[in-house]
Amino acid sequence: MTPQEGQHPETLYERAEHAARFIHARAGEEVRAALVLGSGLGAFADELEDARAIPYSEIPGFARPTVEGHAGRLVVGRVGGATVAAMQGRFHFYEGYTLEEVTFPIRTLGLLGAKSLVLTNAAGGLNNSYEQGALILISDHLNLMGTNPLLGRNDARFGPRFPDMTEVYDREYQEAAIAEARAMGLELKRGIYAALSGPSYETPAEIRMLRLLGADAVGMSTVPEAIVARQMGLRVLGLSCITNMAAGVLDKPINHEEVIETGERVRETFAELLRRVIPKLQ
Repeated sequence: MTPQEGQHPETLYERAEHAARFIHARAGEEVRAALVLGSGLGAFADELEDARAIPYSEIPGFARPTVEGHAGRLVVGRVGGATVAAMQGRFHFYEGYTLEEVTFPIRTLGLLGAKSLVLTNAAGGLNNSYEQGALILISDHLNLMGTNPLLGRNDARFGPRFPDMTEVYDREYQEAAIAEARAMGLELKRGIYAALSGPSYETPAEIRMLRLLGADAVGMSTVPEAIVARQMGLRVLGLSCITNMAAGVLDKPINHEEVIETGERVRETFAELLRRVIPKLQ
């Protein structure tokens, strides 16, 4: 049952439906793919054709980012003929939001009609073969945030209570991204992404632990969104921009300004890869 006009939606599903209807009324068309653009990577949304931008503050149920490099707008437009909704910035667990709030936009975009989701982030590199500014395909993840976005009451309209996580990051999408990167003369490596709650950066001891667990990159986002997307049946492509090497990998301190600067440096390469890959996502 959908909420009556003027009545506040009660369930999470109804709230997400309400937000999806609001976006559809503003955007005027079905969305084929959704993107979440991480720290310093949001400029791609400004390149969409026939773009319509909606501030998060106007979308029912959306929180507001408080972190530099996250503009806080949903931009609906086209890439290679495909209609996409791009989030310029995300909400993080460390900002004090619940994981329900963090993943609410994914719920909404799924109900808006998106069948595929591109998740991007700025990450710390653990793998010595990575260079600062490298773009990495997420092949799998480690959820070390201490919680899960599916905790609590399950609404079967979103998907199963116990969704399969055997293949969170779509293999066909990975192959398409590798092929398009190769055409650009870019080597796109795969890696395992570890998500921690943050907001403090990891200690050298924690980085040694993550390496032992098999992680190649570390960050503070993405995994909750990927879990919710898979529960809803969305196919997921994950991309990390290695904006800094993690603590203890190099003998230098880490700061957020470096993250933003590296995102700016790789902006055009990142945008070109997305322009090529998004039309290939079915």
